[in-house]
Amino acid sequence: MPGFVTACALEDGARVVTFFNGMVARELLVGLDESAMRIAYASVGGRATHHNASAQVFPAGEGRARLVWITDVLPDALAEPISQMMDRGGATMKRTLEAS
Repeated sequence: MPGFVTACALEDGARVVTFFNGMVARELLVGLDESAMRIAYASVGGRATHHNASAQVFPAGEGRARLVWITDVLPDALAEPISQMMDRGGATMKRTLEAS
């Protein structure tokens, strides 16, 4: 996700992602279902007391797909900043995929 993710490093069972704004998240892989094109992860550490998410790709017609990205986060005060990050990340994914 060029311009959104600036670095990504793998660790045992996790990835450490650095975002455009300097925020760093350690994401633990919860589940990967290749046949369903779904990944689930939990972000640990940081300000959130709970942060889990999933992303799944669904066919949407000839040469098209739909991504459903769901995130649950606590405390509630983090919902808006996380939502803004997801909106920007989604737009970056869309631009990147459409350009390829």
